[in-house]
Amino acid sequence: MKKSQRPISMDDKRELQRGWTTGACATAAAKAAFIGLITKKIPSEIRIKLPGGQIPIFKIIDSKISKNQVMTAIMKDAGDDPDVTHQAIIRVTIRNSDKLSFKSGPGVGTVTKPGLPLKIGDPAINPGPQKMIITNLQEIADKFERDLNVNIEISVDGGLELAKKTWNPRLGIVGGISILGTTGIVIPYSCAAWIASIHQGIDVARATKINHVAACTGRTSEEAISELYDFSPAAVLDMGDFVGGTLKYLKTHPIRKFTVAGGFGKITKLAAGHMDLHSSRSQVDPKFIASIARSIDTPEHLCEKINNAESAGDILEIIKNNNLTFCNEIADLAKSVIQTNLVNDLIEIEVIIYDRQGIMIGREPF
Repeated sequence: MKKSQRPISMDDKRELQRGWTTGACATAAAKAAFIGLITKKIPSEIRIKLPGGQIPIFKIIDSKISKNQVMTAIMKDAGDDPDVTHQAIIRVTIRNSDKLSFKSGPGVGTVTKPGLPLKIGDPAINPGPQKMIITNLQEIADKFERDLNVNIEISVDGGLELAKKTWNPRLGIVGGISILGTTGIVIPYSCAAWIASIHQGIDVARATKINHVAACTGRTSEEAISELYDFSPAAVLDMGDFVGGTLKYLKTHPIRKFTVAGGFGKITKLAAGHMDLHSSRSQVDPKFIASIARSIDTPEHLCEKINNAESAGDILEIIKNNNLTFCNEIADLAKSVIQTNLVNDLIEIEVIIYDRQGIMIGREPF
């Protein structure tokens, strides 16, 4: 199944095609390799059983068989999801061993920090995919009446470069990508994977005794806050639009000092009480911003101009061109919204607003 070459938007009315996780692809490659190890014949395609009961078919695109080991490869299809690992080649080499074990091959990372569901030094193959692989291989072992004492090495072609586009570097996973996927299925534009990464970022920060983290809405605020506080990558959370998901997890997994940093439009939506900052689910309200401007005695003709503006960018231009200073009040309102949702007095909160050039234009400090 080939990924569509045309851009896919969230407003696309056609049914979006689901895909397969790296964990599902690794399971398929492992099953084919295990069959090859036992029978000395590698199937051209393989069926696996996913945790939800689905039985997808995968094509083997490459293989190599020798006396003591077998390698097979699958090309990942992420469907219509903009997944960085779409069309990545997942390779699994299986060798006879004295026990069942997993190994990181080229392009698959190794865990170097605490806080993840794996130990330091373990291959970055999450528990879900490990269980999926073992379940499918055990079926073959039972069929051929043999044990499951094998070493399972998973590799990803170009995985080291792909990992740079993921959270892995800041989570302390070095050497490549992670093998992920609890269900085995990629749902296009699912929030789940992003929010799971935010949770992992908080877990790693807590485990490594980082007591101040920043949740950022985009690259500009990430770079600006990192420079302001000389943060390590592990102290910066790529929150994106998911402020609600971030606060919900932080509420029960607190970190002492918490900075929210973002652009004018997104922080304004947060100040208005929105927990999802995506443009399809919340909008900048000029009337709300005009009311804040009036609260600090901004001239009425400028308040009316803000009230009638068509975008956050237009409002920001009005603020800059007239040297208006109520962005601090917006940051203060956003901080109040965060405090109301966290309900945790142990967490100190700060909100910073940046413009598109990364210049601080509003701040409500700790």
